[in-house]
Amino acid sequence: MRSVLITRYTNTAAMPPKALELFKHAELQSVELAAGWFNNLQQTVFNSDHELGYYVSAHTDSPSVILAVRVVYSGLVCRLEALGNFYTSLFSPVLAPDATVGDLAALLQSASSDHSGAHEMRFAPMDPASTAYTLTLTALRSIGWLPFMYYCFGNWYLPVETDWKTYLATRNGEVRSTIKRKGKKFAAAGGTLQIVTTSEGAEDAIAAFNHVYALSWKKPEPYPDFIPGLVRWLAQRGWLRMGIARLQGQPIAAQLWMVSHGRANIFKLAYDEQFSEFASGTLLTAHLMEHVMDTDRVKEVDYLIGDDPYKQLWMTQRRERWGIVATSPRTLIGLALTAREVGSRLLRLLRGRCGRRGG
Repeated sequence: MRSVLITRYTNTAAMPPKALELFKHAELQSVELAAGWFNNLQQTVFNSDHELGYYVSAHTDSPSVILAVRVVYSGLVCRLEALGNFYTSLFSPVLAPDATVGDLAALLQSASSDHSGAHEMRFAPMDPASTAYTLTLTALRSIGWLPFMYYCFGNWYLPVETDWKTYLATRNGEVRSTIKRKGKKFAAAGGTLQIVTTSEGAEDAIAAFNHVYALSWKKPEPYPDFIPGLVRWLAQRGWLRMGIARLQGQPIAAQLWMVSHGRANIFKLAYDEQFSEFASGTLLTAHLMEHVMDTDRVKEVDYLIGDDPYKQLWMTQRRERWGIVATSPRTLIGLALTAREVGSRLLRLLRGRCGRRGG
């Protein structure tokens, strides 16, 4: 067995270049695994949280696994969980191609020991079909923890195999009609559609997005600096696609998309309901879809979190995101958490059986 060196860093800026290279490899899979994503999350959401860190397992100077985590205390329970929140649509340990179960196991053991022996670990949302998901389950079992899998949400996406015109012809007739009719009405009323992609337009785009969001049906952002920070970072990387619909110069709809490495992620959207007659959200989605298909030539469009019915108007495939909750049976608190987890699952199973018999 090869020896593993575990190091904890408080931010990515303190990490050695070879560790940062792992993040660059991970961002090929998802924007949300890039170092810049975690930087913005840390600065705008967890800026006063000292109980977070980036654990790195390495052999000599060759990093094999990075795990971004935070520690949460809930009463007597000490929980180690993924560095993320409701903004996060995909989480994963960052793995080198040659990472092993032993590398991740040593890292998890070290991270839990650093905090007086954590009682619980939670990692979500993850891709249950990924190597990282299987590796995490196996690593937890190997250090004596009891991992349980749980469903997080559905994820609708579109494998892009054609251009925009061909794709649109396959869409629901009502969608095509709405784009045509409302597009003419919107243009006649002085409506325009814009896509911001660069740092030069980022600040105006942020102002437009905030204006629309404040007038939308959505609750105020609990972390108002997160979206502006994300937009600026995406613009610097060339990954920003901020769509803005304006009526006679006034923003009435906005959508934040992230495009990188052949994927377009639809991250955040809002519209002013008093202008719903123009279907500006639909028009903006169509405009952005055309751009990412014909200009960016992406291979996939992802609606990220949730099974909202409107997503099926644009997407064709569904997959799921799952999480892992693991308990430590070595302490009384850990045993109690294990019993609660097993009990809740048995109860759901019994209810399901009773429901089927009743049906």
